[in-house]
Amino acid sequence: MEVTDVEGGCKTVVPRKNTVRLVFRTVLHGLILLHHTAVNLFGIASVAVKALSSDNPEIYQMGCFAPAFGTNWNFSFQTVFLFLSLTYDICEWLSLHEVPRAKKIAYWRDIVFTSLVLPYTLFVSLMFWSVYWIDRELVFPKVYDSIVPWWFNHCVHTNISIVVLIETLLQARRKPVNLKLELILTTFVNVGYAVVYYSIFFFANRWLYNVFGIMTWWQVCMYQLLIWASSYVFYYMQFPINRLIHGSEPEPEKTVIERVEKEPQLEKVPEPVEETVFEKKGNGIAKNFEIAAMQNNLDTMDAPFSSDNWSLKYRSLREKFENSRL
Repeated sequence: MEVTDVEGGCKTVVPRKNTVRLVFRTVLHGLILLHHTAVNLFGIASVAVKALSSDNPEIYQMGCFAPAFGTNWNFSFQTVFLFLSLTYDICEWLSLHEVPRAKKIAYWRDIVFTSLVLPYTLFVSLMFWSVYWIDRELVFPKVYDSIVPWWFNHCVHTNISIVVLIETLLQARRKPVNLKLELILTTFVNVGYAVVYYSIFFFANRWLYNVFGIMTWWQVCMYQLLIWASSYVFYYMQFPINRLIHGSEPEPEKTVIERVEKEPQLEKVPEPVEETVFEKKGNGIAKNFEIAAMQNNLDTMDAPFSSDNWSLKYRSLREKFENSRL
């Protein structure tokens, strides 16, 4: 809570936007971004240098084709996402999150996460460890252990899923920000990555992953369809899961106001007003005049042939005759 002084010595309490959650989110984004930066630097300065200087042809080829591995693509997506997230957190601390540039940062942050980070992180983690436990030589040969530490392997294949889990719990993303754009990005990466590793096979005569080498061509096609389908399944399933965690989307304020205005309003019954003594006397005299007039009308209406023209003329003549002086 933030206290501000007002003229006259009064103080008002202005609630700050969920400070605890913002602190937690900022710290996590900063630590995880630091983790990814350190892993990227170690991968370039140590793993890549050792691989390119190795006499083992398999390790050397791994160093040459390192930018083409899906693991590295996904790790790059996460690094970009974390940078955008931390930048927006800083904007919130500076109360600049409502400016147009900050809104664009939040826009692209959410799009990168929903279309790239979450689908490919789940695919990389599930597919890598599934094949690894069946036969590690098909996805991560044992010879790689000479230059790739065990912890580095977990950083790029296990910790990435923890990032997605934490972000899903922290940030509500109940529906797509831009469904068309997100599907375009997902499809672009799907097709682009397939072009990359099939081109490596046709031009370098080497499969990027050994699991493709034990398959026939129709099995490769089926496996490729499975890869593409899984990315779309992961993309679409994130939104109902997010709604289960964070609840349904709150109703906009404008819609609530319109709904309340459309509801039937109960008519208020006027409360009885007490009359004073003078008002009662005046009302009594008026009522007496009203009763006398009504009685006169009733006498006239009850008389036979009162509505006939000759009867009305006779009464008017009689009144003149009685009032005249003889």
